[in-house]
Amino acid sequence: MAASVLGYRRFMHVMAVVSEADRVVSQRAAWIPEGVGRALSVLEEGAEGSKLWCGAAMAMAWWGGWRGRRAAGSGLVALAVGQLVSNGVCKRLAGRSRPPKQWFPHDEVDDRPASSSFPSGHTAAAVAFTAAVVPAWPAAGAVCGLSAVLVAIERVQSGAHYLSDVAGGAVVGLAAAWLTRRAGQQLWRHGR
Repeated sequence: MAASVLGYRRFMHVMAVVSEADRVVSQRAAWIPEGVGRALSVLEEGAEGSKLWCGAAMAMAWWGGWRGRRAAGSGLVALAVGQLVSNGVCKRLAGRSRPPKQWFPHDEVDDRPASSSFPSGHTAAAVAFTAAVVPAWPAAGAVCGLSAVLVAIERVQSGAHYLSDVAGGAVVGLAAAWLTRRAGQQLWRHGR
């Protein structure tokens, strides 16, 4: 009994630390210079509906030969898994409210979805795609990685997500890429 009480207290302490980090990071990220904020918004618009990642996959498949097609295919499958898990399962289970509007001094906060804040679906898709591309084509993965980081920053800066939502989305994305890679390896072994 004492161990469970101690475990509960530790959990509540960790949650309080995460909550405070979410508040501090959100309020500081909201003050990113206006020009940078606009550039991040343009990138996010491209990532909306996974357009950015589908465009990257098309470019890889077109110019990358066999390696590019493999990277693109892996990225798109992982992206689909990441989106399904983050938006189809996790958001429905979490039901977390978006960050308070008063934390953000800009009007971008008015243009955010009404769905659950946790996890960030944009981040899950970006990380899933990127992490699946890296093993097949590291150079393309590095370029995608930079875009993925900027999308994650934008989600906090715009007021759409807390830092912990973005971290949760990244975990979902990494898991989706790992599952995609693992499933591909299993299919390859059994297909021989």
